[in-house]
Amino acid sequence: MSEVIIQARGVSRTHPLPRRTLFAPRGETTALHPTDLEVRRGRSLGIIGESGSGKSTLVRLLLGLDAPTTGVVEVGGRAVDAGARARELHWLRRATGIVLQDPYGSLDPRMNVGRIVGEPLWALGIGGDRRARVCETLARVGLDADAAERFPHEFSGGQRQRIALARAIVHGPQVLVGDEPLSALDVTVRAQILELLRELGRDHGMTLVMVSHDLGVVQHLCDDAVVMSEGRIVERGPTSEVLRHPREEYTKRLLAAIPTLPDPRGR
Repeated sequence: MSEVIIQARGVSRTHPLPRRTLFAPRGETTALHPTDLEVRRGRSLGIIGESGSGKSTLVRLLLGLDAPTTGVVEVGGRAVDAGARARELHWLRRATGIVLQDPYGSLDPRMNVGRIVGEPLWALGIGGDRRARVCETLARVGLDADAAERFPHEFSGGQRQRIALARAIVHGPQVLVGDEPLSALDVTVRAQILELLRELGRDHGMTLVMVSHDLGVVQHLCDDAVVMSEGRIVERGPTSEVLRHPREEYTKRLLAAIPTLPDPRGR
């Protein structure tokens, strides 16, 4: 069995609510109930659920972008302290990369692509020929080297997502996290980016964690899957088992909600 690269034990996240009156006690809302999760090196994990199910909250805790109310997250056997100074978390930023849902909103329009993709190298103090590394990474995601001199508004949505992906992998992370990375793209481009993500996992040994409400993406990309509802993991296991033979009613409802086209032959 492969090594555990990310482990969450009892992690939860609550948020305070505003007081209704001056002297009323402050309430709280729970975004994530105490949760255990393991991500194994070299495998791909899909996190499935509707909006508000706690998927993005869990990912933020795994990446040290937010501090859990309870519990602990370990990456590579090392505890993540989300309250630490930025420099003290360089080891975590070096080990992980993230691609967000909106490829345009996540790119600084004032910076050319070369600076955008190379930013992690400067921020993390990674030496060597940075320009060559940027060009190599752009080529890996299917973009020409001259793209480095252009700006995000000069590219299509699919190309911008390739730029975001290049920035996420330029520093050689062990784990790539995608938070709905395909939902803003059209069908043809989605297929291209999906194949690129599969290649990164298959040919470069990268561990993938994909957050998605699209069960088709998870089915084609992920070895394992967890299903979340109302801040809890309600089902987990190999993707084929979870999607073909779901045990929980919530998972069955998700599968039943997938639209299908009628067979024109009447079968």
